[in-house]
Amino acid sequence: MKTIDELIQDGVEGKRVFVRADLNVPLDGTTITDDGRIRAVAPTIAKLAEAGAKVIVASHLGRPKGAPDPQFSLAPVAERLGEILGKNVSFATDTIGDSAKATVAALANGEVTLLENLRFNAGETSKDDAERGAFADSLAALADVYVGDGFGAVHRKHASVFDLPARLPHAAGDLIATEVGVLKKLTENVERPYVVALGGAKVSDKLAVIDQLLGKADRLLIGGGMAYTFLKAQGHEVGISLLQEDQIPAVKEYMERAEKNGVELVLPVDVLVSTEFPDLKTKAPADPTVVAADAIPADQEGLDIGPETRKLYASKLADARTVFWNGPMGVFEHPDYAEGTKAVAQALVDSDGFTVVGGGDSAAAVRTLGFDEKAFGHISTGGGASLEYLEGKTLPGLAALED
Repeated sequence: MKTIDELIQDGVEGKRVFVRADLNVPLDGTTITDDGRIRAVAPTIAKLAEAGAKVIVASHLGRPKGAPDPQFSLAPVAERLGEILGKNVSFATDTIGDSAKATVAALANGEVTLLENLRFNAGETSKDDAERGAFADSLAALADVYVGDGFGAVHRKHASVFDLPARLPHAAGDLIATEVGVLKKLTENVERPYVVALGGAKVSDKLAVIDQLLGKADRLLIGGGMAYTFLKAQGHEVGISLLQEDQIPAVKEYMERAEKNGVELVLPVDVLVSTEFPDLKTKAPADPTVVAADAIPADQEGLDIGPETRKLYASKLADARTVFWNGPMGVFEHPDYAEGTKAVAQALVDSDGFTVVGGGDSAAAVRTLGFDEKAFGHISTGGGASLEYLEGKTLPGLAALED
């Protein structure tokens, strides 16, 4: 992969450089609630602007249906990006139309513009190669050079991620280079003990990565909604907790394989339960009860790991030399169910090992719960991309950046 520094060394002054970023930030109306992804790519954009490039930034936001949708506009992101860069960022109100062409044409050396949401065009996500290619052709006409730095999207075979780099001289941005370097540390010559903490709602989202980790990790700590499928596989009552009954056979097989491979698979010993899901908008006080993990009442729902499990997981992380964490331990968005996720985050902060927070909800939780991002070895900008890399899959956006 060509680096951005090599690209700048070759000369980018006066060139139109298309930066595929991942600015898919959470919005409450038009208010950005977590700007972590904007801050992560800002150094790449600043570096190119300082080298005299005309920087065209593009990204997706949310899941619009291939047509303009005001609730998914990147306009608030342009404003926030400008604040972070300390300079004006112009905004094109379309992706390849008159506004994009005029905005790009007006760029002076060192200036930055942001195009409207790429997914407002059906060609971005199309499974039809010709439709996707036609959109990539139109994007390529706007630029001279391509820089891929949207790590959170590199597992998608989308026009701006996969097809566009083939049409322009290309390089990997600093964020992607950092992310790939981190993932290599999790897959090649890993320093041990290697402990992986997995949470989140669905066990089906994590089965492929568990499959790979059973041959690599020393310990797997399971929490979040996915834990209840594991507990059910052990024959325990899980009440009205999240459960993927169809995944029980696979979970049983993985538990047997973990034991056979000498991988310590650690499940909750106690959980916080309630008869109803908490109100995440008002965050009205809940009234949870702590019960043993094998004694969940039939009319109750598990919503967080309990205090004994928090201590247990912290002890299992204490001697780790390498840690990968993906997925919250409970409904961290509500203060009464945030302590499990907070305990795992704190254990990573206290660790002397190399700690990686695997993007997505885990990264959001770290910031929401007030942790200093610098206290972790690395906070990924791409949960799905990180998991697919660890699964051993070829990521289209990375393959497209190879020379």
